[in-house]
Amino acid sequence: MDPPKPLPPGLDPRAAAVLREIVEQYVGTGEPVGSRTLARRLPIALSPATIRNVMADLTDAGLLFAPHTSAGRLPTERGLRLFVDGLLHFGDLSLEERESISRQLAAHGRSMQDTLADASAMLSGLSQAAGMVLAPKSDGAIKHIEFASLGSGRALVILVAADGQVENRVIEIPPGLPPSALTEAANYLNARAAGRTLVELRRRVADEMAQDRGQLDLLAAGVVEAGLATWTEAGRGGSLIVRGQARLLADVTQIENLAAIQVLFDRLETQETMLRLLELAEQSDGVRIFIGAESAVFGSSGVSMIVAPARNDADRIVGAIGVIGPTRINYGRIIPVVDYTARVIGRLLG
Repeated sequence: MDPPKPLPPGLDPRAAAVLREIVEQYVGTGEPVGSRTLARRLPIALSPATIRNVMADLTDAGLLFAPHTSAGRLPTERGLRLFVDGLLHFGDLSLEERESISRQLAAHGRSMQDTLADASAMLSGLSQAAGMVLAPKSDGAIKHIEFASLGSGRALVILVAADGQVENRVIEIPPGLPPSALTEAANYLNARAAGRTLVELRRRVADEMAQDRGQLDLLAAGVVEAGLATWTEAGRGGSLIVRGQARLLADVTQIENLAAIQVLFDRLETQETMLRLLELAEQSDGVRIFIGAESAVFGSSGVSMIVAPARNDADRIVGAIGVIGPTRINYGRIIPVVDYTARVIGRLLG
């Protein structure tokens, strides 16, 4: 466990104890907490009258608010920020938990895209919120390209990078395309791919085809162009994978309204969101917590985001890992999960 933190400026032990208990109850139930409940649960002996006075002071300071006419209080986003920065205690993951995360993400025989999708789903399950994993665009050298027919006018493009990462894309091909066209397209690209990045390969293929399209069968040429285009359009890597959005809908009352959720979903689909997430990751050595409107990515009250950079062995940013949820997510539990998952993904992407 972390050593005890000094009390935040302006909070005496009684106020700190009251604020901590209200936040912990809020995280657990989402319900306002009254003075009688606090009198039973606080680790120090205080009368309900004294607690009401402390709660009034915390409310005047902008750290608590009354959601309706009841005597109960909830933390404001400012109160949550003070709690996270100055009062939150969280421990490291157990050895068993770390091994479980590493085992789930390091399974063999899958593409990196599948691994990242599993990481996002795993974060969602562990946090009961939405999990997100951002892999930046890759520009490494290519080792091998292969095409495999899927039938029904579709084929799988398999790209193996020089660092061993494997990525898959599905492309549309003419129905009934002979296997020889897929083989010819793969042979053509592999003869030119070794040591080149995808950008360099696209440039060379475009130049050669412009000069002499006759060197490839017309059908094979179409496969080559479709196979390269799928990475041109989607980007190689460069993807934000989000799982568990439905969990946010389940917490819509905590995130204020359905419109805020829709705005959040829309922003998750944009390239700008990916760039901002990477910027946030690059500005941080470890986990960062954004509560409500603090986040430059979403700027929505009622939503918290916990994000950490994924760094490789050379300390270069290779992605970002995070969780998005209502402001009453379990910070003490989720922060170490995000931190460790980011380190595992950093090694895998490095």
